Amino acid sequence: MDLFANIDWNAALEEYWPVLLGYGLKAVGALIVLILGLRVAGWVAGTVRNLAVKRPNIDDTLGSFFASIVRWMLTAATLIAALQLFGVQATSFVAILGAMTLAIGLSLQGALGNIASGIMIMLFRPYSVGQYVELAGEGGTVKDISLFQTILASPDNVQIIVPNSQAISGVIKNYAGYPTRRIDLVFGIDYGDGIENAIGVIERTVKANAMVLADPAPVVRVNTLGASSVDIIARPWVKTDDYWEARWALTQAVKEALDAAGISIPYPHQVNISRQAG
Repeated sequence: MDLFANIDWNAALEEYWPVLLGYGLKAVGALIVLILGLRVAGWVAGTVRNLAVKRPNIDDTLGSFFASIVRWMLTAATLIAALQLFGVQATSFVAILGAMTLAIGLSLQGALGNIASGIMIMLFRPYSVGQYVELAGEGGTVKDISLFQTILASPDNVQIIVPNSQAISGVIKNYAGYPTRRIDLVFGIDYGDGIENAIGVIERTVKANAMVLADPAPVVRVNTLGASSVDIIARPWVKTDDYWEARWALTQAVKEALDAAGISIPYPHQVNISRQAG
């Protein structure tokens, strides 16, 4: 208490007041910049997200990702500006931040590659949720697309997780990419049966199916001459959503129509010839 009693507070205040006032004004200015910068960052990020939602070619996940990047960039710029107003030299801070970003980037090359691939998938949309595709040698229905991976469900409902970098680096086969698909059906008839009659039966049966499109018209032709059968191919076009139902229905209907017309479907068989010792 004696130590403080000997201090001339008026003289000390008069001496240090300009310094305290200067730091106080800098602190207030930095606080104002920080508050306004954070509000602006939030507003700009929300605007980016809303604009992305209105664009049909930009996925919602990608819009949120862009909005987050914008928010963090503006937040970082606001913090640097506030530090400079407060009197802190931000040059060294920016250098340290850059070095940390470089180190993190080098250690997360694979993850960053998946993110970049995810952005490309969401921008160019080579496939979308609900479509059946083949990616990186795996086939399945797309269940989810994120920035890191694409999740497929195989026909027997096995979950397949494909990293986006692998999904986009190879050939992508999208079975639902177009509204229509062609079905190739091959039926073998006996060499003794009339080819024109068989073609007529198959063509009438195919055209009678309601799922078969009139344009393009179905094509029914002799395809190959096999070892035990004349193979006739039928190529009708159907809507993509009807592909499997139409394929199964046509296979059964053509078989029944050929049976009704007395046209046999041969199967490979062997004839064994034995020789008797004479």
